[in-house]
Amino acid sequence: EVQLVESGGGLVQAGGSLRLSCAASGFTFDDYNIGWFRQAPGKEREGVSYISTSDGTTLYADSVKGRFTISSDNAENAVYLQMNNLKPEDTAVYYCAAASFVGDYAWEDYFASWGLGTQVTVSS
Repeated sequence: EVQLVESGGGLVQAGGSLRLSCAASGFTFDDYNIGWFRQAPGKEREGVSYISTSDGTTLYADSVKGRFTISSDNAENAVYLQMNNLKPEDTAVYYCAAASFVGDYAWEDYFASWGLGTQVTVSS
């Protein structure tokens, strides 16, 4: 069974930083892509970033480019999301998810296994 557990969320003032962690188990970690998603109350879920744990390829949503950095530690079976210069519009529940393959189009649709999320709140 694929298990993903997020941690590291919290309350931070605008301009501050947080580092989210995603701990994975139940699958061969370096055979998968790990993504970060977020969902604010009343809004649709949106993809933030993903990383290929095999070759290190990354992708970022335009809204977080230059501010967020995704990374993986394959020895720890973990993926991290370093979030800098946070803005109030970043407030959401953040989820990590796993996909065995990610295509070039509609990358969000390939992720099927999800964690339960961690709350990030950015005050103005």
